[in-house]
Amino acid sequence: MVCGHDCHIGVRGSVSDTAADWCGLQKLLFSGVSNRPFTMNNSTPATGDEDHKKKLKEERSSHSASRVLHLSQIPSDATEADIISLGLPFGTVTNLLMLKGKNQAFLEMASEEAAVTMVNYYTTARPYLCSRAVYIQYSNYRELKTDNLPDQAGVQAALQAMNAMQSGNLATASTPIAEGGPLPSQGSVLRVIVENLLYPVTLDVLCQIFSKFGSILKIITFTKNSMFQALIQYADPMNAYYAKMALDGQSIYTACCTLRIGFSKLASLKVKYNNEKSRDFTRLDLPSGDSQPPLEPCVAPAFGTPNVIFSSYARSAEFLPGMGFAEAAGVLVPGIPGALGSLAVAAPGQMIPVFFGVPGNSVLLVSNLNPEAITPYGLFILFGVYGDVHRVKIMFNNKENALIQMADAFQAQLAISYLNGLTLYGKVLHASLSRYQAVQLLHEGQHDQGLTKDYSNSPLHRFKKPGSKNFQNIFPPSATLHLSNIPPSVTVDDLKNLFASTGSTVKAFRFFQHSYKMALIQLGSVEEAVQALIALHNHDFGENHYLRVSFTKSTI
Repeated sequence: MVCGHDCHIGVRGSVSDTAADWCGLQKLLFSGVSNRPFTMNNSTPATGDEDHKKKLKEERSSHSASRVLHLSQIPSDATEADIISLGLPFGTVTNLLMLKGKNQAFLEMASEEAAVTMVNYYTTARPYLCSRAVYIQYSNYRELKTDNLPDQAGVQAALQAMNAMQSGNLATASTPIAEGGPLPSQGSVLRVIVENLLYPVTLDVLCQIFSKFGSILKIITFTKNSMFQALIQYADPMNAYYAKMALDGQSIYTACCTLRIGFSKLASLKVKYNNEKSRDFTRLDLPSGDSQPPLEPCVAPAFGTPNVIFSSYARSAEFLPGMGFAEAAGVLVPGIPGALGSLAVAAPGQMIPVFFGVPGNSVLLVSNLNPEAITPYGLFILFGVYGDVHRVKIMFNNKENALIQMADAFQAQLAISYLNGLTLYGKVLHASLSRYQAVQLLHEGQHDQGLTKDYSNSPLHRFKKPGSKNFQNIFPPSATLHLSNIPPSVTVDDLKNLFASTGSTVKAFRFFQHSYKMALIQLGSVEEAVQALIALHNHDFGENHYLRVSFTKSTI
């Protein structure tokens, strides 16, 4: 290579492969920039997520911030507009150089501050173009010089058109519009209240819904006056405006979980922790907090989809009365029996179980059970983590199979999503919807050795109270368990010995810092934790203290 650079650049066949032409191209591109060498070959991220994160950390520590960003692993069918749209939520994009032969590009922002915000955001929320992950980092170059390059007319036209669209949106956002249009005082922070909260609405669900209208920078969820609420900060005030116009009054699930949206008086949100209650997608260094689980990298990329901003604007007026949100918003909704579908909120190929529309079958067929260990009560406790179990019937002639009737189809789908494939008492449990619409109780005079139980009026139902906080704390089976309602007289050793008595190996234990009524306990495996939860949930300590055991995303 010549010119003292290691960068191997090709621009759609416009430059020959001679050393002189390569040298000339680099002079055209990077006149007046840093003389520090930049190796594009070394800038391509590793395949594995962990290697990628480690490599990005090392590279970003060696590359100082620059308003010129290097993008790699760009799909061959991505357009100039696709790439420009990645930068628009953070400011004006001033130049672009696409290296289609290398599946790479350089994107120049108007300011270094905008570039820093963009890199910080996409480090947490990995962007996707054409269903492929794109990697973004600082370039060593301070400016792109492309005036004399061929085939740049299309790029410049795309830049002008999309920046003009963005400028027009911002201008509109500061101009009064009749009948609810954005006012000069309205900013980029929305206040969201969820009314009639009958089913879980988590931070992840809100991020998925609201990210359809632009890049979310920060989000905080909380409960006030017994109402689940959220503050959501967009990168662009116009994103907030269109989200409000499209979603205000819409119901996430059929006839419940209705969104009431207004503009907050706050200009910006201050987020202290990245966890299940709050997130700052521009800050990776925030702690998770003592009582909250850390931000999981596999969830964050779902919200890095600002390339759909402009198409979302066009769709925002198409919401129809009575239409389910998933269909109206153009969300991927594969067919699932008993529900309209599940909302895709993770990277391609991953799904998080959020279901729309709950009419349908609420009876589950659970098979491959261990007949020597399983009981109706054990199934009631385990499946009760994901919904209120009304009836359980273990088959008299085939005790490896059971029918479980949940309170509704939503809870049945939720239980399938989390428990199908779980190892329980040494066997892999299978859960699916049954063809039966209800579990029949025994007639008078019939006996089945106690294999049929009615739990319709059980005081142990976790979700019988509308708006219960339990809706916000539904997690997959985990080796770490959350314990609550611990009496003051119970010590660490008491709890360790209690869980050890179930055959579990206690690896770690920690009381919550500000409340000794709650604790975390880590057991040897997920299977051990599941069996301990079945055995010890509602354990009687005496004096009206009953232990509450739940799965958690927290770690010790």
